[in-house]
Amino acid sequence: MTDRFLRRILQRIIVALAVLAGMGVARAGDDAPGDIVGMYIHQHWPYNHPYAARTWTLEDYRAYCGGLKILGYNTVMIWPILETMPDPLTPSDRANLSRIRAVIDMLHTELGMRVYITLCPNVGAKNEEAAKSTFETRHFFYCDTRVNPADPQALAHLVQWRKTLFHPLAKADGVVIIDSDPGGYPGSTNGDFIRLFMAHRQMLDSLRPGIELVYWNHIGWPAYGRWYQTGVFNRGTDAEFVEALTRLRELNPKPWSIANGLPYAEKAGVADKVVSYNYGSIEGEPTLPLTRFDVQGAWAAGHNKGPRGVMGNAQTHCVQLPNTFAFARGAAGLPITRADLVQFADDLIPGWGENIVRAWENIDSATNTAAMRAQAGQFEKAANSNIRMLAGPLRGLIFNDPARFWMDLACMLRLKAAFADYVAASASGKDVKTALRSFIDALTVWYQRTGYQNVWAWPGLAEALERLGSPRIDRLVKRDILNPVAEEGATPFEKIANTMKNSETFNPDLIQALNETLREMK
Repeated sequence: MTDRFLRRILQRIIVALAVLAGMGVARAGDDAPGDIVGMYIHQHWPYNHPYAARTWTLEDYRAYCGGLKILGYNTVMIWPILETMPDPLTPSDRANLSRIRAVIDMLHTELGMRVYITLCPNVGAKNEEAAKSTFETRHFFYCDTRVNPADPQALAHLVQWRKTLFHPLAKADGVVIIDSDPGGYPGSTNGDFIRLFMAHRQMLDSLRPGIELVYWNHIGWPAYGRWYQTGVFNRGTDAEFVEALTRLRELNPKPWSIANGLPYAEKAGVADKVVSYNYGSIEGEPTLPLTRFDVQGAWAAGHNKGPRGVMGNAQTHCVQLPNTFAFARGAAGLPITRADLVQFADDLIPGWGENIVRAWENIDSATNTAAMRAQAGQFEKAANSNIRMLAGPLRGLIFNDPARFWMDLACMLRLKAAFADYVAASASGKDVKTALRSFIDALTVWYQRTGYQNVWAWPGLAEALERLGSPRIDRLVKRDILNPVAEEGATPFEKIANTMKNSETFNPDLIQALNETLREMK
């Protein structure tokens, strides 16, 4: 019997014990819904495996969610990007629906976890454009369109197609419909959104009665409609949120619940239905994949529960481990100390806890760049060695791949060190070209490794790049999704759509522009 086989058996036993410990948590739709501690598996952006959840296999879900279960999470919310699946489906779309169906079954039967599926309210696919790409490589804003919920025929067509797509996923405990991002329609009202919401209630009941329907308070449906109509971005008003919840209370689309908006829900008399979605506390979106080390902030977000519990989110789950751990500690009411973090890291890779935590701290602070590069070399040596790579009971959170995890740490340390050196050189005006070349090289390595293409920004980046005096770089960095006045388009809605689309390839566009600028520097 091999050591590897024994480790796999041990991990399964640990997960099974965690499942048994959480069996008292009721499933969605029960009279006593329990205390949700959830993780949102967000899939908007196409990039490489295993960084983008779109690329995950069933075994990836089993490993990662098994790790979540051990930490204390009992709920997973998945956005499977049904909105951009064309009619007819491509083979990759069919394969993804089958995979998510198997994931739902696995999460229920093996891990005892709740599963929610996220839907954008009124987003459909441009079929011809969507069919040009596989599910794993498709850019959302290349092929999305908006359906007017005030048009009965258009709404009926959207909901009927969603019924076809959702049929394999009907064992999900609930469906979450966000009120805006992405979604909305120029000039649309709360009444239109409620009509759309209730159409989904009827559709889900026709598939399997008892699927919970969740109204996700975010920007506000009327607010997004005004943005599309005028180009001026503002959140919805208190009165608009309370109106939507009051209407839903009166219609009672049971079983139903609410994400966020506790003050509004209190005014509408439905506060007991609220789960707090403390967005961005583990990882922001969209952002270049990079480990965040804000464990106190993540702990506070996990601790700040709604009456039904709390939900966190990540974009690149395999690099956001310290905040994922801290969020769970906060939700459980447990403290978060550095010793706790070292033990957590040691449960990822035994014997490496202190080294890993120091790397997370250095990535976040980027103050001693020489030490960061030395530590990167240490991780690279470990990843490339022939020494047997042990992994601990939480190895599922690193997708059972210590070598990849070490190389990720090395690349992030080198990238953040190069960035810090470039910002310092830019501010002083000394050795700017050398520092810029090092930053471009490190950014290119990380881009090739992760494949992440969309927008991102770090403190100090825009100011340092502005000093280069490159009109092309300025156009990229200064593009403002919330104020797209400079974008092409005949209407504010078209300008917003084009801004979203052009942002999908920000990262490779920036790298190309930086290389061109470097070649022109004296």
